[in-house]
Amino acid sequence: MRARLFDIENWKEIGATLARNKTRTFLTGFGIFWGTAMLAILLGGARGAKDLLMRNFSGFATNSGIIFTGRTSIPYKGHQKGRYWTLDITDMERMKEAFPVLETVTEQYSSYGVSFRNGKHSYSGAVMGASPEFTDVMVPKIYSGRFVNQADIATERKVAVVGQKIVNEIFPGDPSPLGKDILVNGVTYNIVGVAGQTNEINMGARVDESVILPSSTFRRAFHRGNNVDLIMIVAKDGVSIADIIPEIKRLLFVRHTIAPDDLSACDIFDVSERFEMVDNLFIGVSLLAFFIGFSTLLAGIIGIGNIMWVIVKERTQEIGIRRALGAKPSDIIVQILSEGIMLTTIAGIAGISFATIALGTVQYLTANEISTPRFQMQSVQAMTIMATFIILGTFAGLIPARKAMNIKPVEALNDK
Repeated sequence: MRARLFDIENWKEIGATLARNKTRTFLTGFGIFWGTAMLAILLGGARGAKDLLMRNFSGFATNSGIIFTGRTSIPYKGHQKGRYWTLDITDMERMKEAFPVLETVTEQYSSYGVSFRNGKHSYSGAVMGASPEFTDVMVPKIYSGRFVNQADIATERKVAVVGQKIVNEIFPGDPSPLGKDILVNGVTYNIVGVAGQTNEINMGARVDESVILPSSTFRRAFHRGNNVDLIMIVAKDGVSIADIIPEIKRLLFVRHTIAPDDLSACDIFDVSERFEMVDNLFIGVSLLAFFIGFSTLLAGIIGIGNIMWVIVKERTQEIGIRRALGAKPSDIIVQILSEGIMLTTIAGIAGISFATIALGTVQYLTANEISTPRFQMQSVQAMTIMATFIILGTFAGLIPARKAMNIKPVEALNDK
């Protein structure tokens, strides 16, 4: 009698053996199924969750920074603490000269509660002032037309890029407002573009809910003179924003007579630092997901070992008869191991299939026009999980199989 791995009769016998105790087989198989599914869902889910979080930074330059001013907290050279100060055009020019490692230095302005009107339709929102370099820091979604350009800045053109939400409100049913006029606080501007925002970072206001004017036009219309609300910077490749933040603050503090150690007078939002934080966070999440999933998997494998022990115990007499009829020890080992491998493989494939469907459903539900989070395992991960299960399942059945191999026919036949 020879139990061969690829013998059809052998597999029929294995199926019949597992079917004898359906409840036990189901519970053991479910443990493997659930362990496989949880490991796959946790690994795929961690990847998708990271993509979902990174959507908040979509279109944003990874090596960029935003400079805000605050209130001073330290009295310095005759100035009392609590003093407000503002950035200006000269600060931008000084920074361009002092930091050749910066690819972009540009300004942005914001004004809120501004009235927009088109005929009888009106809306209240924000106006932003920006330069063409704004797109170096954050790429807006241009639905139609264009963004502001250098000619708009140079000639202080009365043109506007209008957010999609505002277009929907004051140009209802109009497929394209390009070339039409919009009243901003009663002043007429010609629409040259319709834009939206692809991330959740607000720099004063969201693009979708704003009207964007050329920066020079904004300064004149809203009486800003040379002051700017904030300065945006982008460093060249290989340069870290964090490395030049102290030097930037020193330059600004000297010019505006602020104490060098004043921590609240100026804040520089380092976007690259946020990207790094997200990466580090999800390295930890992935490791935790792997640990939890593998622990669940291991519990299923232990279940395989237990059921093999029980099967060997229940079939002691049968194994003894096989030995008496000439079955070799290797035949017995293959027979017992095959049962564990079959159960592991079927339950494992079912678990991965379930995880694939579950992750695919979540991916479909979270997809939008900005991005589709990758809530799926990589094929290498799926194959690794299956291979790990089969190998561990084989080892789990190895000890019971060796016990079955050592059963002596005479002792087995006398076993009650």
